[in-house]
Amino acid sequence: MDFETMDKEYVLQTYARNYVNFKHGINATLFDDKGRDYIDFTSGIGVVSVGHGNQRLADAISDQARHIIHTSNLYMIEPQAKLAKKICELTGYDVGVFFGNSGAEANEGAIKLARKYGEKKFANKKYKVLTLEHSFHGRTITTVKATGQESFHKTAFAPYPAGFSYTKEIADLYNAIDDETVAVMIELVQGEGGVKAFPKKDIQDLAKFLKEKEILLIIDEVQSGVFRSGEFLATSLYEIEPDIITLAKGLAGGVPIGAVISKHKDIFEAGDHGSTFGGNFLSTRAGLEALAILEEYKQSGMLDEALIYFDAKLKVTCKAFPTLFESVEGLGLMRGIKCQSGDILASVIKKAFEQGVLVLKAGKNTLRFLPPLTISKEEIDEGFKRLASACSTLL
Repeated sequence: MDFETMDKEYVLQTYARNYVNFKHGINATLFDDKGRDYIDFTSGIGVVSVGHGNQRLADAISDQARHIIHTSNLYMIEPQAKLAKKICELTGYDVGVFFGNSGAEANEGAIKLARKYGEKKFANKKYKVLTLEHSFHGRTITTVKATGQESFHKTAFAPYPAGFSYTKEIADLYNAIDDETVAVMIELVQGEGGVKAFPKKDIQDLAKFLKEKEILLIIDEVQSGVFRSGEFLATSLYEIEPDIITLAKGLAGGVPIGAVISKHKDIFEAGDHGSTFGGNFLSTRAGLEALAILEEYKQSGMLDEALIYFDAKLKVTCKAFPTLFESVEGLGLMRGIKCQSGDILASVIKKAFEQGVLVLKAGKNTLRFLPPLTISKEEIDEGFKRLASACSTLL
């Protein structure tokens, strides 16, 4: 039985897979079982932050696995405490950290924390959470409902938890707030919604308004965090200090992890929230090594160089194919090129794969790029060369 048949027979078919069998990788280059190489502009949807086959990360994971992988959160976990401290230092805020296993779990934790705050802080409990249309916050029942895209709110999974509503624009949030609103949860760059980065002043004005109203600002940095914006947090670029921030994806270089970061360290009490696997020895040791690698990469200037170089290539590509593309979107290494239509987007992704370069879809018609943060100039050059070849076949 071949692997494709095996997958279709034994794995629940929740993904529209491309049946390539990757065997190993080197930084931003993947190799399949036939020896063919692919430039990876996806990094496992923003997860493989320090590249494929990173020796330092592999050594850290291997060393930890030889000692302890897991004990549970009933006991102290040294690398968890160290990773929490490092995250706090990198944010520059006085915060506490809760560890889970994914972005959806992090956002679930943030919502629970906000609702506990709404009960503790006010005489009449506040529990409603406002988000934006085209947002994406996860695939659990609660985070699906928090996601402002009707296509995710399938009737098969109803009924959904109450207390979530959406506005089209940031400006509309102000009038949507009522006496039961406890939090506003937004992405600074809407990943699944089209790689749309919001204007800095709009975000700053919103943050100031919410603080005055004692309404929590939750920033979902599951995709934009961990240096993907060029800084540890995109929040830093916007010069705001949210009440709660969520992280996941690139935090441990590929090992499952999620984190809730909050200024409100006294809201949760023992038993309010938990996770069997969250923050265990393996994931937090991997997180420590991934952050060490990325912090060094940032301090060396190489990350900023990669951002500038990648941006230039995006703009050249967009300009070279005006019948296919409209504009360049996003920031840092969370980028997109808006296509003229959804059909063009689908064709570009297909042809790019045939040419040996992996790219993603975002929203209805945006070509999304989430390369490893350690991607080399040579890999960027080769990837865009292959993408140009793919685009040329569509003219």
